[in-house]
Amino acid sequence: KMDDLEVSHRKPLISKAPSHFFTFMDPAGGGPLADRVTRVMDDSEIRRALTRIAHEIIERNKGAENLVIIGVQSRGVPMAQRLARLIAEIEKVDVAVGSLDVSLYRDDFGTRTPHAVRPSEIPFDVTGKIVILVDEVLFTGRTTRAAMDAIMDLGRPSVIQLAVLVDRGHRELPVRADYVGKNVPTSSTESVDVRWVETRGDDAVMIAKGD
Repeated sequence: KMDDLEVSHRKPLISKAPSHFFTFMDPAGGGPLADRVTRVMDDSEIRRALTRIAHEIIERNKGAENLVIIGVQSRGVPMAQRLARLIAEIEKVDVAVGSLDVSLYRDDFGTRTPHAVRPSEIPFDVTGKIVILVDEVLFTGRTTRAAMDAIMDLGRPSVIQLAVLVDRGHRELPVRADYVGKNVPTSSTESVDVRWVETRGDDAVMIAKGD
């Protein structure tokens, strides 16, 4: 994952290159910067991936009657909401959606830069439910572990299944996604940036080279 890249505290402008690259431009007009960002999914690819995942969830669980979906804040939430809408459209049933902040459950909580803890919003009982846990990127597995601990504090689901848009590898814990939009090999120094139109104005997945 990565935050918005900045150049001298200013947001860079992005112009499409002829290939599958995005070139970051200096807002002052100084031309392209040395760093290049590879786009690995565009809006249509993301839409197809989410549609496929929705169908896989329904098929695996023989419908959607006992499903609830929980998105990990913050970028897992738009994906969770979209999956809920897709499943509801296919199965003609309402699918409850919640959001979960896992900050207090992280194993590096005491060493991370402090930030405001967002309130979790889970307006339903998870006990006995099939919980679809949603995050946009699966990396080391530590966020997923924290999320599962947080969910288990709320009740006893019948099962927890993990859905991610991107699996970038480099696991540090024995965690595996049940539903994956795309497997994207990366180096440990690269950053994966998932953009959602709901929060950042467009849908895209990009990889930025590290130092």
